[in-house]
Amino acid sequence: MKHSSLISLAAIAGVSALMLAGCSSSGGGGDGETGEPAADRACVILPDAASSPRWENLDRPALDTALTDAGFEADIQNAQGDTSQYATIADQQLSKGCGVMLLVDLEGAAGAVTEKAQAEGIPVIAYDRPIEGADFYVSFDNFKVGELQGQSIVDGLTAAGKDPATATVVYMGGDATDGNAAMFHDGADSVMAAAGIVPAAEPPGIWDGDKSATNFEQALTALGGKVDAVWAANDTNAAGVITILDKNGLTVPVSGQDASTAGLQNVLLGKQIATVYKEVALEADAATELAIQLLKGETPEVEKTLEDGTPYIAVTPVLVGPADVQTVIDNGEASADEICTGEVLAACEANGIE
Repeated sequence: MKHSSLISLAAIAGVSALMLAGCSSSGGGGDGETGEPAADRACVILPDAASSPRWENLDRPALDTALTDAGFEADIQNAQGDTSQYATIADQQLSKGCGVMLLVDLEGAAGAVTEKAQAEGIPVIAYDRPIEGADFYVSFDNFKVGELQGQSIVDGLTAAGKDPATATVVYMGGDATDGNAAMFHDGADSVMAAAGIVPAAEPPGIWDGDKSATNFEQALTALGGKVDAVWAANDTNAAGVITILDKNGLTVPVSGQDASTAGLQNVLLGKQIATVYKEVALEADAATELAIQLLKGETPEVEKTLEDGTPYIAVTPVLVGPADVQTVIDNGEASADEICTGEVLAACEANGIE
């Protein structure tokens, strides 16, 4: 899939604006004689609890609350990074009946689940990560996420008095099996390449802080200990990179994503130039509004599509620097008590965090 042409950079006016003519929904999953959906049950599979704290801390409660408040049953399970477990969970959910499946892909495991669900007439929403063949895709504007990250690196180099065109920049991308990873990369590279940046090293992508640390340390060694900036695709990867930078007494612009507690701490400490904040509540609202329409047997109609024609609801992300951390806290997606500990306390006070 080509990603750079898929995403409009315009802000989405409102995630509730789902309705234009065009997309039909599928019925099924529990009432095979009539083809009507099992209208009281939404089946959700989350990928893990390691790649980002958001899945359990933010997505699960947001999805559960929205679905149950609307009067539907929410069966939300987590595969804990195991593709076999992902398939097992799906089979168990399907055996009980689903009116809709909302899936976060895990290393391609959602593809087979999508086929099984659709064979039973159950519509599938790809949540946060694209899934080939899904009926709908709900995510943030992933190319825009990358653009924000790339711009933060360019701005950080400029602020440090470095010419981006001659800077030594390492790219630490996400797992290649995650369809979003290419969009993040392409968005970031579009901005950095325009500024003349060519990656000095680009280790294999992964969503794992420890492995990112190992990969970055190897790259740094190969570069003779010289690095001017690091494009890191999310806060978990950035944290791994920062452990190696700290070990070598280096502070350079490092990008991030997710506005995690650790990421926000690193932003406040000046170890990470910024993090891309994707307000989970907005994405969850968009996905559950869509799911509820399907559960009610309605026909959702969506303005945007991916290049393959999949209806696509894109939510707009924002960049968070030290002065913006309070916004994440005010939205209930971070805690000042958890962020402002130890060496971070003084930085919190300096930035008015409360």
